[in-house]
Amino acid sequence: MEPDDPVVREADPEVQVRAFIDQHRQMLRASLDGLTEQEARAALVPSLTTLLGLVKHAAFVERVWFGEAVTGSPRSALGIPETVEESFELTSEDTIASVLAEHAAAVARSRAAVAGMSGDAVLPGNRRGPLPLRWVHLHVLRELAQHCGHADILREQVLAARD
Repeated sequence: MEPDDPVVREADPEVQVRAFIDQHRQMLRASLDGLTEQEARAALVPSLTTLLGLVKHAAFVERVWFGEAVTGSPRSALGIPETVEESFELTSEDTIASVLAEHAAAVARSRAAVAGMSGDAVLPGNRRGPLPLRWVHLHVLRELAQHCGHADILREQVLAARD
């Protein structure tokens, strides 16, 4: 459901936040629409931040906040990098299709991990200590919104370079 859907506007805040998270997930994925592999990998800033790297990092975010935090499993057991910086690193095997598939799978696991939980549910596995699911949802929404802004600017630069 979209955040502007009348059902969502009248729903409880947990439904609303989940709808905004889903909207931002989709907006970040859409930043890769119509790009070549080279454009998706374009390094336009000094950091490791690229459009493809942002979506790869978003999959990491899903696995940290809805995998590690929910289960308490170590990152190594979840098959994810230990550091945030590593989550942006692209390998030669990373393609638009593979990173989008990885992200979609991570989102599906995230949804399944917290299905039926209320915002008051306490997630035991975060490095900061136990956190309520509501806090995690708001944190993920904030992070996705920030990365959507990064993606907008990078995509604008990529498309401008086509001229």
